[in-house]
Amino acid sequence: MRYGVILPGGPADAQVSQAVLAERAGWDAVFVWEAAYGVDAWSLLSAMAMVTSRVQLGTMLTPLPWRRPWKVASQVATLDQLSGGRAILSVGLGALETDLPDTGEVVDRRDRAARLDEGIDLIRSLWAGSTSFHGAHYDYECARDDLAEVVRPTRPRIPIWVVARWPRPRSMRRALRCDGVIPEFEGEGGGPGGARSVRGWLAARGVPAGFDLIAEGETTGADPASAAIVAEWAAAGATWWLESRWEMPHHNAERMTQIRDRIAAGPPGGAMTG
Repeated sequence: MRYGVILPGGPADAQVSQAVLAERAGWDAVFVWEAAYGVDAWSLLSAMAMVTSRVQLGTMLTPLPWRRPWKVASQVATLDQLSGGRAILSVGLGALETDLPDTGEVVDRRDRAARLDEGIDLIRSLWAGSTSFHGAHYDYECARDDLAEVVRPTRPRIPIWVVARWPRPRSMRRALRCDGVIPEFEGEGGGPGGARSVRGWLAARGVPAGFDLIAEGETTGADPASAAIVAEWAAAGATWWLESRWEMPHHNAERMTQIRDRIAAGPPGGAMTG
């Protein structure tokens, strides 16, 4: 099991400071959320890359249907270069219930799903050095292959994690084109039991055990109860625990102190990793 912390927000300099603290406290990764308007996720992660050396860095998450895939591919590859191969891209349909500004984005779920699938394929194609892609929603053609060489990731495959709704087959099949799944459970089918079902579904389709299965929640730190929570998820097949604090507001002084205190306490159960 590896451990990441999702920073809930706040000024850019405060979040960079939190990333440094997370690395010192033993976390394996730092994630930031990507807003339609707000602190820019990729600028923030690039700044973090320059002041850390070990933690992996990524979004939680990028609403890919509302982004230009070639731009996202460029941003992630740039982060991967700056960080020495520590970038992770997490993608999803985009949440409509989180006060999305009225910007004219596509909101139909089926349309967003089709764009998400195609966007993942386009990003993979660009990272592999392709200069041409033509799909139902996106067309990309570039005569300059030197651009593709300059922005190549530092490693053969940057991990892409995707949100998939369990147990919907069409949504789950999306995970098969990626490197990890962030399960979104329906009804009463969540928790470690749900994770175990997801892992079984993946195994039945030949997905290796190293495929990432991400769990998310809140723990208090180095205490037996926190360790027990994470151990149950690990036993069910989860490979990552992401510590999250989504309550609003994110940026007042009290809230920022709470976040720093939780980060400083280290991964659940006092696990020191890396």
